[in-house]
Amino acid sequence: MSRRLVNITLDNLGDLPLSCRSCVFWELDPVSKSRAEANDPALEKESWISSVLLEWGSCGKILYVDGVPAAYVLFAPPQYVPRSVAFPTSPVSADAVLLMTARVLSEFSGGGLGRMLIQGMAKDLTRRGVRAIEAFGDKQWTAPACVLPVDYLLAVGFKTVRPHHRNPRLRMELRTALTWREDVEVALERLLGSMTPDRVLLRPSPAAVSGRV
Repeated sequence: MSRRLVNITLDNLGDLPLSCRSCVFWELDPVSKSRAEANDPALEKESWISSVLLEWGSCGKILYVDGVPAAYVLFAPPQYVPRSVAFPTSPVSADAVLLMTARVLSEFSGGGLGRMLIQGMAKDLTRRGVRAIEAFGDKQWTAPACVLPVDYLLAVGFKTVRPHHRNPRLRMELRTALTWREDVEVALERLLGSMTPDRVLLRPSPAAVSGRV
């Protein structure tokens, strides 16, 4: 079984599940979301992805299993995520990137893909100098939704920083100590060992090394 983790781009955005491809829960404030849903929410999603890619960089990853899209994760600095301010435990810390949502398709559940997604995101953001990832959890989660279950976030390494009966805010430190980062690298190599395309994508190109664009 081959597993490949790649950045979300406009070219592979269509590989997201249809319900997620046209969902703008995080990307728009509630009023704008209602307007978008009455028109073309998929176009709004594409516009959001394009804007964040141009202004900040990679904001999501898709995990393929044997060439089939199996899971994905979306993340961005809180200033790009209007919905984040609507939560009772907001705001997200200024030094953190917000984990918006993640999903593993039901037919691929139970294979550890959710943990691999989060660790792949953590590796990417650590290399980009981000200090932490934060997320709003749902204590009453019962089915796949835009807000992740608290139990899942705790299981993959997050800790609660602002409690709430429904939507606590959780945080994962990315640069607490050099030894932690080394341990993460060892774990990632073990978990993502077959994902060589991802490692190739993360290498700087010869043009970047020489200073050419």
